[in-house]
Amino acid sequence: MEEPESNVSGGAGGAAAAKTPSPKDFVCPITTHIFDDPVTLETGQTYERRAIQEWLDRGNATCPITRQKLHSIHLPKTNYVLKRLIASWLDRNPGCSPPTPIGQSKRAVSPNSVISQAAVDGAVTELKLAITDLCTSEILKEAEIAVLKIERLWNELNVGPETMHALLSKPPVVNGFVEMLFNSVDKLVLRATVLVLTELASRDDSVVQTLTRVDSDVECVVELFKKGLTEAVVLVHLLKPSAKSLLEMELVDYLLAMVTKTENDDVTKMCVGPKTASLVLLGNILRGCDEEARVSEIVRSVVSSGAIEGVVVSLKGGDVAERVAAVGVLLRCILEDGKCRNVIAEKSELGFLLEMFVGVNDEEKFEIVRFLFELVKLNRRSLNDQILHLLRDEGTFSTMHTLLVYQQNSVFERSPIVAGLLLQLDLLEEPRKMSIYREEAIDTLISCLRNTESPSAQITAAETILSLQGRFSYSGKSLSRAILLKRAGLDKNYKAFMRKDQRRRSISLESQDNTEDERNAEEWERKVAFVLVSHEFGLVFEALAEGLKSKYEELHSLCFMTATWLVYMLSILPDTGIRGAARVCLLKHFISIFKSDKNTENRALAMLALNSFTRDPEGFQDLGGHMKDIMKGLRELKKSSTMAFEMLKVFSAKHDNSADIWNHQELSQEDCSSNGEVLTVTCFKGKIFSGHSDGTIKVWRSGNSELNLIQEIHEHTKHVTSLAVVHSSEKLYSGSLDKTVRVWAITEEGIYCEQVQETKDQINTLVVANSIACYIPQGAGVKVHSWNGSSKVLNQHKYAKCLALVQGKLYCGCNDNSIQEIDLATGTLGNIQSGSKKLIGKVYPIYALQVYDGLIYAAGPSFDGSNVKIWSTSNYSIVGSLASTLDIRTMSVSSELIYLGCKSGVIEIWCKKKLSRVETLQISPTSRILCMAIDTNEDFLVVGASDGRIQTWGFS
Repeated sequence: MEEPESNVSGGAGGAAAAKTPSPKDFVCPITTHIFDDPVTLETGQTYERRAIQEWLDRGNATCPITRQKLHSIHLPKTNYVLKRLIASWLDRNPGCSPPTPIGQSKRAVSPNSVISQAAVDGAVTELKLAITDLCTSEILKEAEIAVLKIERLWNELNVGPETMHALLSKPPVVNGFVEMLFNSVDKLVLRATVLVLTELASRDDSVVQTLTRVDSDVECVVELFKKGLTEAVVLVHLLKPSAKSLLEMELVDYLLAMVTKTENDDVTKMCVGPKTASLVLLGNILRGCDEEARVSEIVRSVVSSGAIEGVVVSLKGGDVAERVAAVGVLLRCILEDGKCRNVIAEKSELGFLLEMFVGVNDEEKFEIVRFLFELVKLNRRSLNDQILHLLRDEGTFSTMHTLLVYQQNSVFERSPIVAGLLLQLDLLEEPRKMSIYREEAIDTLISCLRNTESPSAQITAAETILSLQGRFSYSGKSLSRAILLKRAGLDKNYKAFMRKDQRRRSISLESQDNTEDERNAEEWERKVAFVLVSHEFGLVFEALAEGLKSKYEELHSLCFMTATWLVYMLSILPDTGIRGAARVCLLKHFISIFKSDKNTENRALAMLALNSFTRDPEGFQDLGGHMKDIMKGLRELKKSSTMAFEMLKVFSAKHDNSADIWNHQELSQEDCSSNGEVLTVTCFKGKIFSGHSDGTIKVWRSGNSELNLIQEIHEHTKHVTSLAVVHSSEKLYSGSLDKTVRVWAITEEGIYCEQVQETKDQINTLVVANSIACYIPQGAGVKVHSWNGSSKVLNQHKYAKCLALVQGKLYCGCNDNSIQEIDLATGTLGNIQSGSKKLIGKVYPIYALQVYDGLIYAAGPSFDGSNVKIWSTSNYSIVGSLASTLDIRTMSVSSELIYLGCKSGVIEIWCKKKLSRVETLQISPTSRILCMAIDTNEDFLVVGASDGRIQTWGFS
């Protein structure tokens, strides 16, 4: 050091040769000297403490360089990161003059207050004596006095840091302080010891090495913190113990308690405040713990203890490490318990978070971006937009430019998250003009989605694209699948999910707010979908098609849902020619899933996409080659999805050859001729019940392609003429010529008789409601029998041939070709069709009557060539007819078809929509069709014949 000094004093030329220019970041813009006590304002600008304090004392309230208004005129703590960098640079460049020492005193330094050299020398001598007492005295009290004296001199001496370090940072002295931590019980001494060790450790890594050489030393400091010495946590933080050791020392609860407190002013002279140190340690534990269950437990403690609000406050802390730690903790809270993002979003000040990018590492940068990305998954679109506007518009630096640069330099696995946040910020405005941010973001998402060498990047990209739909629950879970299923007509799951989510919410939204927010959500969804599908003329569809071929189930599922969503949106967005590109890429995948996937929800999603393709003539034409498979799938879904039902109507109306899509095949056949004729059949919950002329009732279980007999009962003594099921009570009713009505409970194993009602008449045709049974006796009229024992006769002047009972109204088809409607509650009778007189001794009875969806279907001989007529139940007007020429004896009606069972052993099948015959089934040329029934899901038709055979038929 002697030679540089002589060079400096020797002349200007020598100084110029030896001196290295100071980095501009190390020089105060006000004093133009190297920093001694740098402080970084909220604007991101750094100044010498004395200089900026003088600026503020003059009444200024703005940043001298940016001219931004300061929210607070209280200066933050020293920027120790910068101060250490300057000290390191000065060590490497001894030819440069160090800054003028300022010391740690809170008093402003002036020429009048500088300690004379003699005074300094005396104080140093006193310090050395105190150090000697600390290290050599065997009397505890003397050592304690020495510690207090060292702390006082540390605070009062205005000498360079190298002087203090040289004296105090030697291992024997550090160990002397540690001995005091173990032996003293004086709180002032312990606090003084911790403060001095903290200052030494913050400035000299060798001190940290000395303190961490023995595990018990670290444990001692931890125990002091747990016993209430809050400053000790700063020393623990500087010693950088591992996450595992922190967990073993059971420190989490104490750290949480400290995080909830407000930082005291008397600790501001420490390099880091206890609250900041506690938060950083907590973040290190969460980041370094390998046990997911333990991390989840800690995060739940953060949320339940109320510490989360204290962590939120730290987002605007003056120390970068504190803010970074706060981001890490809050991110893990959101990932563990999504509901807390609502509290975080409400209380956080986020505008300056991205400014931390300048001074943090790549891992911490990604945590900041992911935190913001997860935060804007709120269940209200307006709140998400507010946060995005805040991020974009506030802060010193350009948020979007910062994100763009980071995205371009981040690894594949992280770049989709960055791109997703960047794209959302860009879409705050109407996406009409070209945007480099938007193009770069979408390019990144698609590139990652197609990067087969990194499945994790593909999955992250697919998740990100789907999340851009912007539909989330209160806990931040994606509602994409539930909403798409709702659009496909399967809204039960969506309603159940939303009811559960609503119960979780702590606020109740007004319906007007909900309506407005739904409009905002729909507008956002259209905006996002438009820019995604428009990019490079539908390039995203190519990427999704490739993802659908992936062997990774998660990637396949995400690409499937994303493709379904975007194809659905094509039916809403203006057609710019992209629909054709989507069809080329995705149609075969959707058809394959619709045909073969065993999951009903997946098939419904595929149906939603296929429905979008039907909006164009070209799309409908492309579907033509798969019509039979599509129709089969739609029939299976129509009971659970209104969309499937509507699509069936569209396909039936547009398809030129209806017979091609209604082909039936025989599924199974059973010979029951030993029990006589099959007089009646009905279906309920996968079971088929048949009644026979010998009084037998058989219970069958319907398999994929066969009937399995599970029960045979012989309790009726004569013909079982009628079987009827009341679905609400799960009861089977049987009527017989033995003048009884039996009530059967339906179980998984079969049926058992609960009640027998005896009547005075043989039961020919039986229809049942919960409280009454209506049947046709041997004579005129219709008997109405109540389960309490009373009975009455209705329609006494008519001989009924068939009955139908729907919603309290009884419909009678009579021997004279007349049809009546009787209101059972009021007894009111209405004539639907008048009877006809006998011609040449012949009668023309109504043999079959069905009521379905407000229409009455009646079958019987006719004079005008229409053996089946269709009336409206509302006004009795004829709305259609079927020109069948066969002798019809029984009839069944489904949502799409009308089945006519004939005396000649033939079944005619007619399309309800077009009222045209689509197929004829030859059951048996030697037997009569006596009864038919359609199963609940309309998957198959059950036929009973006079030769004792039971057959099932389904779509081929």
